[in-house]
Amino acid sequence: MDINDLKRLAGVTDQHGNSMGENISHTASEKSSYQKKHNIQPGTEEWFKLWFAQPRLTGENPMPKDK
Repeated sequence: MDINDLKRLAGVTDQHGNSMGENISHTASEKSSYQKKHNIQPGTEEWFKLWFAQPRLTGENPMPKDK
């Protein structure tokens, strides 16, 4: 594995500001809307799963009610 693969996997941006293709603002807006739509309360197990899931690493779906 070379250094570029490691940087990509770590989500480190390159010299042009490109990361792994995820727009943090867009993702947070989606999660916030989902939280309001499904009345998910902060601090619950479902809330932690929504905000802290790592779908690129684990494959889990943090927003299962929309599918």
